[in-house]
Amino acid sequence: MLLLTVVVLHSTGALAGTTTGSLTVTATVSSACALSSGGGALAFGAYDAINTNATTPLIQISGFQLVCTNGTNATITLNQGQNPSSASTDAVPLRNMTDGAGHLLNYQLYTTAARTNIWDNVSGVTQTATGTTQTINVYGSIPAGQNVPAGTYNDTVVISVNY
Repeated sequence: MLLLTVVVLHSTGALAGTTTGSLTVTATVSSACALSSGGGALAFGAYDAINTNATTPLIQISGFQLVCTNGTNATITLNQGQNPSSASTDAVPLRNMTDGAGHLLNYQLYTTAARTNIWDNVSGVTQTATGTTQTINVYGSIPAGQNVPAGTYNDTVVISVNY
């Protein structure tokens, strides 16, 4: 018969020493922006060239949702639309809606409620992001007294966000 004996040695303070180091942890956060639902819509409603809007422009406000990485500086521009006047430029857009039959209804988009600064496709509007969704307002106006046939007029303006 074999007899097995187990000896357990317990040592206190047998550590030889301690050393330390560090672990470097890094991440890169890139600037990014996104337009909610791809943009927005500006519905002017009814333009009454004979009565109400014979001498008073039709004004409307709308907007779109933009979210960018916190602290990102973004420049937002609006192009001339699909039906610009022949003298239109990116710096001074002359926008028109069309009824699809060759008739044009002039309108303009502005950066402020006072409607004094045309929203162009060059300098645009600068926005510093908060990292949360921000509403970017667009102020529209159809000048008074335009002599156009009855119909439904529309245009598409491209929103560009440069960051």
